[in-house]
Amino acid sequence: MTALDVFVVAGEASGDQLGHKLMAALKARTGGRVAFRGLGGAAMEREGLTSLFPISDIALVGFIAVARQLRRVLRRIDETARAIIANPPDVLVLIDSPDFSHRVAQRVRKRLPELPIVVYVSPTVWAWRSGRARAMAKWCDHILALLPFEPDSHRELGGPPCSYVGHPLVERLAELRPGPHDAARRAAEPPVLLVLPGSRHAELHHLLPVFADTLALLQQRIGAFEPVLPTLPHLKAEVEAAVAAWPVKPAVLDSEAGKLDAFRRARGALAASGTVTLELALAGVPTIAAYRGSAIEAFAARKLIRLPMFILANLVLGGIVVPEYLQADCTADKLAAALDGILREGANRARQLGAFARLDEVMHVGAVAPSFRAADQVIATFETKTGRRAPR
Repeated sequence: MTALDVFVVAGEASGDQLGHKLMAALKARTGGRVAFRGLGGAAMEREGLTSLFPISDIALVGFIAVARQLRRVLRRIDETARAIIANPPDVLVLIDSPDFSHRVAQRVRKRLPELPIVVYVSPTVWAWRSGRARAMAKWCDHILALLPFEPDSHRELGGPPCSYVGHPLVERLAELRPGPHDAARRAAEPPVLLVLPGSRHAELHHLLPVFADTLALLQQRIGAFEPVLPTLPHLKAEVEAAVAAWPVKPAVLDSEAGKLDAFRRARGALAASGTVTLELALAGVPTIAAYRGSAIEAFAARKLIRLPMFILANLVLGGIVVPEYLQADCTADKLAAALDGILREGANRARQLGAFARLDEVMHVGAVAPSFRAADQVIATFETKTGRRAPR
């Protein structure tokens, strides 16, 4: 074959980042003999993709936003599926955005049953809606997982074949981990404390007040420390307005470079539950995880989520290494006491650092980069399903 024809669907910014790295890796693996079509953002377009339409049309968050734009989203699902069916590619790769991309795949599979379909990023079947795994087996040929425990989850739940390819964070370890100068600052006084209240307005609403009280109590317990609050540019004004009245005011940073510098220097962190907890673990920063949502969210979580732990760092490590203070337990008294225990040298801090030291082995750091593992599996799935050899 002259070139491998790959149709890629990425419907949000995180998928765009995974997509552009996958495209670059596929170019390297095929000696440039690959062509891309599909849906993606600016990073994928820089790799040569012409997107069917702007991903902002479908990058919607929240029930109300989706309900308001449902007609447009359904139209875009139909448009994407028709583009694939009208001119079948050699392989279809769906990157995250499951509510959109899985509906596209189901329509395509009915019309093109022999087309290899690869899903990049497993939905969280291990946390809730486990029936999705078995449903995906009807139309998905292979899942590329970001987390090492996900292949076992799909096997247990009757899902499609699934391979762990690695989390994109492992390609950023040089940016996250301290060099000698940063390590010296991490050990020096006063300690740098990362304050990470999340990136959604609802998270800020619920967590900023309790974080304010936590820092005040922590100062009473340990004396001086240097709080740093990285946030996103579009949230900076909101965060600065909120912290202006705090008795202990953090420095607010809105650049990626500033955030990474703070990660390398930090002695500890107070963080909203989310991907950032894994980022902190990889950076070697002992952390206290906190989350507080609405009463409705808490009720839904208790009914739908069946996990002994919630944050990503603990799920990857297989135990509650990072203390989790959720809902009613998310109080300033408890958070301040827990932070005291990780900012000082002692058993609590040592336990987290010892567990974090295992992450390189658990996440296969230092082997093939995740984007290249993903590219290799895309090619292998194409060759297995079609009996044809991809260009090298």
